[in-house]
Amino acid sequence: MSGKISEYSALLRAKKISSVELTKAYLDEIEKSDKKYNAFVSIDAERALKAAAAADEAIKRGEGGLLTGIPYGVKNNIAEKGVVTDCCSRILNGYRPTYNAAVIEKLNAEYAVPLGKNNMDEFAMGSSTETSVYGATFNPVNTAYVPGGSSGGGAAAVRAGMAAFALGSDTGGSVRQPAAFTGIVGLKPTYGAVSRYGLIAYGSSLDQIGPLTTSVRDAAIVYDAVRGADKRDMTSSPLSRTASDKLTGDVKKLRIGYPKEYFEGIDPEVKQIVESAFSFYRKAGAEIKEVSVPVLKSALPAYYIIACAEASSNLGRYDGIRYGYRATDYDDVNEMIMKTRSEGFGKEVKRRIMLGTYVLSAGYFDAYYKQALRVRESVSEAMRALFDSVDVLLTPVAPTTAFPLNYTAENMIETYMSDFCTVPVNIAGLPAVSLPAGNASSNLPVGMQLIGARFTEDVVLNAAYAFETEHPVNIDMGVRI
Repeated sequence: MSGKISEYSALLRAKKISSVELTKAYLDEIEKSDKKYNAFVSIDAERALKAAAAADEAIKRGEGGLLTGIPYGVKNNIAEKGVVTDCCSRILNGYRPTYNAAVIEKLNAEYAVPLGKNNMDEFAMGSSTETSVYGATFNPVNTAYVPGGSSGGGAAAVRAGMAAFALGSDTGGSVRQPAAFTGIVGLKPTYGAVSRYGLIAYGSSLDQIGPLTTSVRDAAIVYDAVRGADKRDMTSSPLSRTASDKLTGDVKKLRIGYPKEYFEGIDPEVKQIVESAFSFYRKAGAEIKEVSVPVLKSALPAYYIIACAEASSNLGRYDGIRYGYRATDYDDVNEMIMKTRSEGFGKEVKRRIMLGTYVLSAGYFDAYYKQALRVRESVSEAMRALFDSVDVLLTPVAPTTAFPLNYTAENMIETYMSDFCTVPVNIAGLPAVSLPAGNASSNLPVGMQLIGARFTEDVVLNAAYAFETEHPVNIDMGVRI
């Protein structure tokens, strides 16, 4: 399956279409369709067409790469100079960064074409893209369901054909779960493979930027474009390696792990669809090994303690003094800060800030936060040890298909629990890709997840490419060229 990027890049290079024509087609599609999906919170047509014209000139000069002239969406927590980037929160109302995120710099250098900002859960805290100040995003597969979160706007835009790809961020599954719920591909790179400079932080030790695309090859192309060390992000690493040139589809002798803990508590239909992928890999020459990681059951509570603690710290800077929303009725600066934060943050964000503040407080720091860090180390060590005996793990992305609209508000704890398949990857800093495994009887997509050792995106994506080649997904929506 070639994907939109691969398809359009070939047409652009052959001069069969221009980037301006392609960008206009995407802008028209957004104008026509986004009323149904609410995937974008802002569009800058003038900027997009200017970038498209520059891409056409670059192609004429023989410059650029595979992303030159390709229109894409940007999650609303990734900084773009002069573009409102408010994390879909009232508290950052009107905030315009004075700089570009590292990933935006890299895509600008490739002459990719930014269309606008995608909707998201407020400050990336959520699993449904329903906590946004701009309202919920709807799943293009079935608008009675959510697209997942927190990168649901980008996933919906790609699935609906309103962007060739999108950049999301993944703190506990926020790229992979929306990809699974909408039937597309989402890559969470190794922690440190992609610079976080310019990503507005939720959980700094967990956050990672990744692509949402219509194919595995496209995910590899975007990953190759944005990966690499950055001196402005001290956690970034020079160890990442290219992936798009390694997609052979050959999985002979690949060791694939069946981690039994991942398949406990899974909807029977989802479990059956994901498990059927093992049969494909076995026939393709891979070796299937059952493995066990009992400590994985502790990953979810540890994740929520660590993530909320880091959120409490990171969001402490939003006080109404320097930028963003400020309360209007107050007597002194302390009351102004209290009212600003009370009025500016939504319910889910305030819930996580309060939990994070609690576990960091003097009486509970040792009992909760320090213990969570110990569990994190145990999970990381157990996952590292697994990759001595296997090359990749194959698991579900989520225990169910997409939730109905308004489900999360009434089933908050159950929604939190649904992240148990994705958070171990963030806890251990590993790469993982979500790709379509099939459809449930409801016709909603089921995603499967391939997880690898650190900096083995090439191995993970090649395993995904092998499956996708034999199980192509036809996304017959959006732009026609």
